[in-house]
Amino acid sequence: MQDQNKTPIYLETNGDFRMRELDKGDLDQFNALLQYAFQVTTKELFETGWAQDEIKYAKRPILEEAYVIGWFYKDRLASMIVVYHMQVNVHDNIMDMGGITGVATYPEYAGRGLIHSLMRRVLDYMNKQQMPLSFLCPYSIPFYRKMGWEICSDQLTFNVKDVQLPKARPVPGMVERVSLDSEDYHNVHSYFAFQQHGCMIRDTLSWEEYWRWDNDDMIVAVYYSREHKPLGYVAYYIANEIFHIKEMVYLNLEANYGLWNYISAHFSMITQVKGNNFSGEPMAYLFEDSEITETIAPYIMGRINNVKDFLKAFPYQVTPEDFKIHFKVHDEMAPWNEGDYMVSWHDGETSCEQVEDNQSINVVELNINTLTTMMMGYKRPTYLYDHEKLKTEYYMLTWLERLIPVEKPYFSDYF
Repeated sequence: MQDQNKTPIYLETNGDFRMRELDKGDLDQFNALLQYAFQVTTKELFETGWAQDEIKYAKRPILEEAYVIGWFYKDRLASMIVVYHMQVNVHDNIMDMGGITGVATYPEYAGRGLIHSLMRRVLDYMNKQQMPLSFLCPYSIPFYRKMGWEICSDQLTFNVKDVQLPKARPVPGMVERVSLDSEDYHNVHSYFAFQQHGCMIRDTLSWEEYWRWDNDDMIVAVYYSREHKPLGYVAYYIANEIFHIKEMVYLNLEANYGLWNYISAHFSMITQVKGNNFSGEPMAYLFEDSEITETIAPYIMGRINNVKDFLKAFPYQVTPEDFKIHFKVHDEMAPWNEGDYMVSWHDGETSCEQVEDNQSINVVELNINTLTTMMMGYKRPTYLYDHEKLKTEYYMLTWLERLIPVEKPYFSDYF
């Protein structure tokens, strides 16, 4: 139950349904809906190393540090959504980002538009909190596409047989296993994230989410240079003679070789290596035996919450002098984004302002989905034009290709 000493502040009402922000007093209902909606049983939680009290109270920081709102039906939580305040690297420019998670509804309340209204509410919240971007891990891509989110990155999975592992290469450093909260491990990720487009900047809560559903068998090994400088890591576990890589990050080629030397050193213990690759680039070419198995699947969806702020802050690859481009944007869920945004450059500075929708030259017309995936670099302007995802004069494609950096997002987090 909510704190009885507080008078509930309802954001919306609809008959017996009332929308409000959740607090610590709603912890039991919050946890129950999460477990029901995502089909996580207490038995499964125990098997991944959770104790009874931990299962319940691990979620307390979410209610303290995140924005959580829900619909209540006669004081029973019926539907909810969670927004974390996070940061992400957009072509070397660190932007505030809303991480959306915990989107859940009990089936008896489905079909009433509860999630749709919550989505509108959190979009307004993120806009007012000056978070120009938001990301979510979709359970249904079509569902979120209707509300303006679009695919922004892929997860590539690979399967390497033991006989296909790369031969050892001489490196001056060495690998050491460290704790999951090792400062060296975290520092490598931070350094990587600040130079890798699309990567999330992890704070304490982000690290907790990163490990939340992993079991106690996870191991982290860090590669150190000759001067004992951490240059890379691999997070993994071994089970049933399989080396499972959760994430592998390296800051230079030396660390890459050193980490694969370490993995290959498990040759007598394993029959194969399975792992995740979030770079957007297949790995087969880099193996001497390139007949490895790789699969690709959409991973994260993104959305521009405030077009004006995003286009003004975006680090364009070139800054043409006295050039103007009009982005005519359509966004049904966020009416403040609907309109013509004129981006221009002068003396190396970028400006963006909303103007009257009557322009006839340098116009690029598209919806919020396409604008997001294009600016994030997941799909190139020419590809989107060829598939009729945007409307513009053909000559404008050259400008768009020049303006938007050529780099796919790296996003490895889950929340």
